[in-house]
Amino acid sequence: MDTVFDIPSTPGNPRNSEGTFLQLNDGRIRFFYTRYRGEKWADDARADIVMRESSDDGRSWSDYAVVVPCPEDARNVMSVSVLRLQDGRVLMHYLMKHDIKWNGVSCTPYFRISEDDGDTWSEGRRVFERPPAYQCVNNDRVVQLSSGRILVPVSMHNLLGPGVSLAPGLIYNLISDDNCATWRESKNWLGCNQPSITSGYQEPGVMELADGRVMMWIRCNGGSQFKSFSEDGGDTWTPAVPAHEFPSTEAPLSMKRDPVTGRLAAIWCDRDPRWHITPSKGTWERTPLAIAWSDNEAHSWHGHRLLENDPNAGFCYTAILFTKDALLLAYCCGHLPHVPLQDLRIRRVPRPL
Repeated sequence: MDTVFDIPSTPGNPRNSEGTFLQLNDGRIRFFYTRYRGEKWADDARADIVMRESSDDGRSWSDYAVVVPCPEDARNVMSVSVLRLQDGRVLMHYLMKHDIKWNGVSCTPYFRISEDDGDTWSEGRRVFERPPAYQCVNNDRVVQLSSGRILVPVSMHNLLGPGVSLAPGLIYNLISDDNCATWRESKNWLGCNQPSITSGYQEPGVMELADGRVMMWIRCNGGSQFKSFSEDGGDTWTPAVPAHEFPSTEAPLSMKRDPVTGRLAAIWCDRDPRWHITPSKGTWERTPLAIAWSDNEAHSWHGHRLLENDPNAGFCYTAILFTKDALLLAYCCGHLPHVPLQDLRIRRVPRPL
């Protein structure tokens, strides 16, 4: 039986969304997410990064505690990823938004480090110094390759300036080869060369495959996810092509490897006609939410199962954690008349699926 823990929006807390999990060395689990405060739920409204804790493998959760408060001079902090590094430290990555004097909003990657298993954190630092821009990194997206290289997949939507509006995205990676001491941008950027895709490329994620290549998946409005591959650790990429195995609307996909079995799990808004579900207007067509598995390094997928099928709700921005006994998922689950981003759900699925 699945266990569900909902974190609904309430007056004064209009949105809870985009989280990530960390399993501590003693087995406890912490869930970090964006908690909005005030009256507005928009991406640039006031929000902090908070944390809840579970001591029973995700069956129940504590009240929230603020971990990264929004600075007074910022719009918000949001879209958090937490990753245990190979040296035992914990990396937290998040985004911070600021007003720009020419009537724009910047979105900038920041990071912190914990050397005591997530109890305390260093001061926030910009990942990479560059002029103001809108750089989007999804929650639960930062990875460390077997080589030790850290990848932060980014979609750049504009270089901000007077009269510049949000533009279709370009994809690149922020890279560290020295455990976050220094960062650089990848050697090339991946742009969309297909006129039918008006969204550009958005919200990438990356996964290291057994043969050493890195696979990237990309949100766009091309009828499915798109995918690309790198043979040099995320510096350069093949031209993106449709990932027909993931039919979807303009919504993100999440993927993780089961550390015990080595299988890959993918979770996305599967628009395959076999589900016979027509989303209601206002759900952004982010339903149903499905999971599938690959035993051959993403060459094929099987075991498709619906996690959510409510036509009056939307589901997106999934965080994934494999524990010894369960698969923990956290995702936005807003139900009409809310939008999908306003409410959050943690789901515990016993293993095996």
